[in-house]
Amino acid sequence: MNYLKRVGIPLVLGAVVLTGCTINRDIMFKTPTDHAFDTFQDSASDQLKLQANDVFQFRLFANDGFKIIDLISEGAAREVQLMNRAAFQYFIEFDGMAKLPLLGRVKLKGLTVREAELMLEEQYTRFYNRPFVQLIVSNRRVVVFPGGGGDAKVIPLENSNTTLLEVLATAGGLAKRGNASRVKLFRHGPDGKRLVHQFDLSTIEGLKYADVVMQGDDVIYVEPNPDLAREFLQDLTPIITLLTSVVLVIGIVRGFQ
Repeated sequence: MNYLKRVGIPLVLGAVVLTGCTINRDIMFKTPTDHAFDTFQDSASDQLKLQANDVFQFRLFANDGFKIIDLISEGAAREVQLMNRAAFQYFIEFDGMAKLPLLGRVKLKGLTVREAELMLEEQYTRFYNRPFVQLIVSNRRVVVFPGGGGDAKVIPLENSNTTLLEVLATAGGLAKRGNASRVKLFRHGPDGKRLVHQFDLSTIEGLKYADVVMQGDDVIYVEPNPDLAREFLQDLTPIITLLTSVVLVIGIVRGFQ
């Protein structure tokens, strides 16, 4: 019995220490309690702005887009399908420039979709009569971590004014472990570095952050609540089982001596 105490107690203590090192290792982006988060400027009325690495569809028609209305009114479904397929994709390069037909390289970075359409319509007046331009950004997305392990999602931004609340709803809402008072937003600042904002959505006062307009490459991270008891037991159970087996084997061996 003394032998079991001498061996078993240190093994159990060692197992507890090792288990403690593995608890809540799934929590990312931890910040100290006194961390100063970046000040968030209200962007409820902002629109998505074009940025480097954006991929967009570009359509150009003359006469204020009369051909579109003409085809639809005539029911020319096949021609409409061919017209949709003819919407080529273009790419905004690292310097904010995109190469477009006839115009060459044009700076689009920093413009909203509407501003870009108006600017291009003005430029294409050199080649077309009353040009009509359509731009559709096709690769905007937000990464959402709702607060539980293994349930992160990539949400495409199909609209130019998709809000924080819409993105969280599309991701299925907050996970059971999600801490609504610690919702972090990682967003590229003007200098290209990530800014870190934190919102408290646990009270009605947090509703003012619900309409924050999402930007491409935003990351929403809902910090999970620590689950000490479950993870401690989950990690400790196999170790206890192993130690019990070892002690049992030792007892059997000593019984035959």
